[in-house]
Formats: sequence, structure tokens, C-alpha cells
Amino acid sequence: MDYEEVLITKIAWYYYMGNMTQQQIADVLGTSRVRVNKLLDKARSEGIVQFKIRNDSAQRIEIEKNLVKKYSLTDAFTVPSIPGDNNGMDQIAENIARGAASYIADRITQDIFINFGYGNTIGKLINHLAMISEHPFSCVSLTGGVNYYLPNTTSSTFNAKLYLMPMPLIASSKEMADAMRKERSVTEINKMLPHSILTVVGIGSMAETATVLKEQTLTKHDFLIMRMNGAVGDVLSHFMDKDGNLISSPIEDRLISTPLSTLKSLRNVIGVAGGDEKIQAIKAALLGGYIDILITDEETAVELLELD
Repeated sequence: MDYEEVLITKIAWYYYMGNMTQQQIADVLGTSRVRVNKLLDKARSEGIVQFKIRNDSAQRIEIEKNLVKKYSLTDAFTVPSIPGDNNGMDQIAENIARGAASYIADRITQDIFINFGYGNTIGKLINHLAMISEHPFSCVSLTGGVNYYLPNTTSSTFNAKLYLMPMPLIASSKEMADAMRKERSVTEINKMLPHSILTVVGIGSMAETATVLKEQTLTKHDFLIMRMNGAVGDVLSHFMDKDGNLISSPIEDRLISTPLSTLKSLRNVIGVAGGDEKIQAIKAALLGGYIDILITDEETAVELLELD
């Protein structure tokens, strides 16, 4: 692939997926807005931009190949990082969610089932996927917490059916959690999980912007205790140490969430996450063997490759 083709692909991604203006792209790439406009026209005429952006960047393919090898994955998919982003983790999540929706949409056939965790990135992904999928599909929740899964269904094109656990994510006590897990509505959802063709989970960080804090799933005190116990992040609210081992705690006993041991047994588990503050959490999830496929942004992927 020559330089111009790589440049066209980047410009197309920034414009169509990153919502950058032509002038912003020109400033980032050190070129003129006129040239950006011409290359966008060329991207459309040569088929690089169709309903999605062709993923044939040689650099990204090499990064993805190295991720697969280093972390024993079955696949990896990276989206271009948006340079000069002033919107922080939320824009990173939006960018990755769009890319993940395109990746998954290619694999959806008629009336399939997909298991989903919860989180900011996953919520965005479900919305994008339901809007672009050519076929209807069903979402099966991996945890309690119904409100975390409710997408923006204002569009008549929303193309997904939801199967949710009608329980909170965290019960008030271990005894209450034990009783809830035995409820028929929960056991029926759990029986569906092995039959889904894909499983998609987010990866949470231990930063102040973590979803479990923003959604007040955990108190700041509980969150601090998990940090003190060595937690670097979570998958489905199961907190992990730096090596991906589950951290035992009273919070774990109260969770209404698919166990990590069950997650490892499911097919085609896709982890969707990115950004500096999630590097250690993503690494832990990879080392723990909880995901088969990683979807992230280029900068995060490079940092993961540089870690010992």
C-alpha cells in the first residue's frame, strides 16, 4: 500500500467515523483542506468508502497480527486513534464503539443471539449495531442492572431484541444475591448464554471516570478498597489483579453477573475498550484469558504491545 492510499484511509476514517471537519483533518495531517476534499472524493470513487471503511491499512494489520500473537487471541481489530481529541475517554469510547459495530455487523446473519456486558462503550456499540445491522438480532444480558442495557430506541430502524435479567447488578447482601441467582428469570437467561454466537464485554478501569463510579454501582469507599486489594480493572464488575486473577471480596459475593469462569467457556468473546487509563485493565483481561478478540484503538494497541 502506498503513502497516498494510507492517507486516504486515515482521512476517510477521521471524517466519517471521527466526525472531524475537513479543516481539522488538514490541520492534523499538515496539508490543505482542498487536498483533504479531493482525497475524500477519491476515497468514494475508488470504493474505499462504501457502507464502511475498508480495513486494509498495512500498519494496522501488522499491529493486529502482533496483538494476536502476543496475547494468544483469535483476532484483533484496531480503529485509528483520533489525534488532538479534546473529548477524552468518551470520544475514544465512541470511536471504538463505531468500529466494533462495523466489525460485528459483518458477522450477523438472520436472527442470531449475542451476549452483551454493560458499560459506556458497550451501550454506544449496541445502539450503532442495531442501527446498521442488515439483519435483526437479539441481545442477551450477562449481568443484572436493566437500566444499563436500555439503548436509545427512538429510531424506527432499531433492529435488536433484548433479553435482560430483571435484577440489580449488586444485591444488598450475599444471601439476597444467592436467592436472586436461583430465580427462574435469571436461570433462563443463563441457559441462553452458551447458545449465542458472540459475546461482547467492556473492560473497566480503576480511574475516577469508571462506569461503576459514574453509575454509582459502587461507592467511592468500596472502589478505593478494591484498589487497595490490587484491582487494576474489571470485566462484568468482577475485579482483577494485574495478572487477571479474580479478587475475592464482599462485593463479588453480592454480584448478579456471569462468572469469569463461565465467560472463559463462551465462544468468540470480544473485549471492547481503549484509552490510556484502561491499559492495565485490558492487559489483565488478556492475561486472564477472558477474551478471544480485542477491539481497540491504534494507540492503545501499540501501548499493549510495548508492555512487558
